[in-house]
Amino acid sequence: MTAASTGERPPRQGALGGLRVLELGQIYNVPYCALLFAQLGADVIKLEPPGGERLRYRASAEAETHEFVMLNSNKRSVSMDLKTPRGRELFLELVARMDVVLENYSPGAMRRMDLDPESLCASNPRLVYASAKGYGGSGRYADLPAMDITVQAMSGSISSTGQPDGPPTKAGPAYVDFLGGTHLYGAAVTALLQRTITGRGQLLEVSMHDTVYPTLASSLGGIYNDPARVLPERTGNQHTGVAVAPYNVYPAQDGWLAVISVSDKHFAALAGAIGHPGLASDPRFVDQYARVRNVTELDAVIEDWTMRHPRWDAVQALSAADVPCAPVLTVREVAQDPHLIDRGMIRQVRHPTLGQRPVPGCPLRLTDSPVGALSAAPLLGAHTDEVLRELCGAHDAELTSLRGAGVIR
Repeated sequence: MTAASTGERPPRQGALGGLRVLELGQIYNVPYCALLFAQLGADVIKLEPPGGERLRYRASAEAETHEFVMLNSNKRSVSMDLKTPRGRELFLELVARMDVVLENYSPGAMRRMDLDPESLCASNPRLVYASAKGYGGSGRYADLPAMDITVQAMSGSISSTGQPDGPPTKAGPAYVDFLGGTHLYGAAVTALLQRTITGRGQLLEVSMHDTVYPTLASSLGGIYNDPARVLPERTGNQHTGVAVAPYNVYPAQDGWLAVISVSDKHFAALAGAIGHPGLASDPRFVDQYARVRNVTELDAVIEDWTMRHPRWDAVQALSAADVPCAPVLTVREVAQDPHLIDRGMIRQVRHPTLGQRPVPGCPLRLTDSPVGALSAAPLLGAHTDEVLRELCGAHDAELTSLRGAGVIR
């Protein structure tokens, strides 16, 4: 009996080897969640429409974007039109053999294709169906279209970012998408763990908007710790809740330097390292409350020292005194960061059309199941025939017919 006839696939190595995951993902959110599954050994099948998911050709119709290559290592690509009756039938056959379905389509999209999640779970009671949405499936914002920047706006992130006298500013990284993806991964793995006890899968959802609220802890602390105190909506690089000082980004000879002091011990060490040990006993800076009240004067003293040193020299001096600090690296510097390379967080794959490309390693480090070699993101539909033969028992004549009818690519 063959793998195609049984639907079985030899277990892969890794913590999640033997799991099958069907990804209906686009842009960053679900593709990153699926990438974590793939890096840890799950068989991830990325199901794309005939033209590919939105990120694949966002920069050019001729070649995959680097962002796509970053987020789709170790996956298999199937290109199928779910808007056709036969495409939906094949999709249901695949779902019957899956442990997890990951999806971040727009609200109501699956139902409009007669593929509502409840029916999918009813047909496969062990299925974990994980849905990522901008604002969730309930509540007054549920039907609003959502992307990273719109959720940043709705969540308070944009209004709390920027200089006090400047406009609201979005965060540079697309952190909302990735917060959603990591929470979705955690929820799906939790549901799989529960399945080992109950034998049942379940529906789950993660709202990107929900995941941002806890990150406002410092801003919310500024409101609730002292309700009578009037704080600026934006504090630039100073502490968001105006509760810690020093906490800022200071100019250096060759760029910028971040420095923070969260205890009197830190501050005494900082004062000594910059050649002003008396600051620790100065009434203006004697404790954390005094330092916050006199933050402008304190920042001026620290800046006078940092601007006379190159970034890494300053880091070496302050780190030797156990003062938390870091140089502000440019994105180009991060792209070649030797620390990330040494840790395997920046890895190299050879893409079939783009050549050698850096991609993310896995930030989840498990001693019993280290991440092995990474394969490059697949070309669109590269595994359509393989997967349909293996899991749906399709034969060559049927595949030719499906391709001719536009059901598969």
